[in-house]
Amino acid sequence: MDAPLQPIRHPFATPPKGAEAVEVADGILWMRMPLPMKLDHVNVYALKEDEGWSVIDTGFASGKSRDLWQALIDGPLQGGPVHRVIVTHHHPDHVGLAGWFQTRFGAELWTTRTAWLFARMLTLDEQAVHSEEALLHYRQGGMDPLIYAQRKAERPFNFADVVAPMPVGFRRVQAGDVITLGGRRWDVRIGNGHAPEQATFWCREEPLVISGDQILSSISPNIGVYATEPEADPLAEWLASCEYLSGFAQDSHLVLPGHKLPFTGLPARMRQLIENHHGALERLRLFLREPHTAAECFTTLFKRPIGTGEYGLALVEAIAHLNHLYHMGEISRTRRDDDALLWKMI
Repeated sequence: MDAPLQPIRHPFATPPKGAEAVEVADGILWMRMPLPMKLDHVNVYALKEDEGWSVIDTGFASGKSRDLWQALIDGPLQGGPVHRVIVTHHHPDHVGLAGWFQTRFGAELWTTRTAWLFARMLTLDEQAVHSEEALLHYRQGGMDPLIYAQRKAERPFNFADVVAPMPVGFRRVQAGDVITLGGRRWDVRIGNGHAPEQATFWCREEPLVISGDQILSSISPNIGVYATEPEADPLAEWLASCEYLSGFAQDSHLVLPGHKLPFTGLPARMRQLIENHHGALERLRLFLREPHTAAECFTTLFKRPIGTGEYGLALVEAIAHLNHLYHMGEISRTRRDDDALLWKMI
């Protein structure tokens, strides 16, 4: 009989504030950068090298974040220098200041090829108005008309708003690599679903995992379908990644995630993350005995009201779950006159 899974625990219950850093392992510092949203922070890490530091993820490109990084370099990082920036995935709260570190400090950027291509492409793709494809995607999701009208009238979000210009050069990280980081050897294991080709790092000498947003302790990473790839099935990729990474999970692992608190009890958390989405899919199967739009699935899917601040993320995640059932051949879809897609069990 399999041994019972150990519960999830948080050895460091108080997160760092401002220019503070918490040493979570010998020579590994945990810090936080602020985010102007409901999820108000991103975790960043610094690992001591023979001369200087390697940094994991960066936060948004903003004056506040740059000032905070300078205070961290002058304080806990003992004057630097920062030789290397490792970016787990292309989302702006993780890659935002990578180019700044390259330009300001001459740091070398290490990341996956997909993450670099997405980040660099999106920083160069500034849009003054919403594309027709994006607006259609909102309508197909059944977006609330008032929210749709407001979004259509506003300038769309652009990566360049919060991601510093990125120089051409980077060093590729890929599945199967073994990299030396902070005096330790780390196996690179790739996850997908939340972001394509997201790098996670598994230490060989100590039970340490740097997980980015692929594995979080108390929230599930957003799994979304966007206008760039409206027929995608990221949920299938994410569930497959969770099953794959579960094969390496140990109760002793201290997981250093992109948000929330570091934790142990990784096997139990992996099972929770998988079962959470299977449960959501089962609720959708019952709800879709009658036809509904993606927006009408919010309460069933998330089991709570969705406010305007999180509406966009909820919509793309609802579409992701519906796309998954659709690609599995379990539901059909028809289009209303207003372009909203109605989904129903077959």
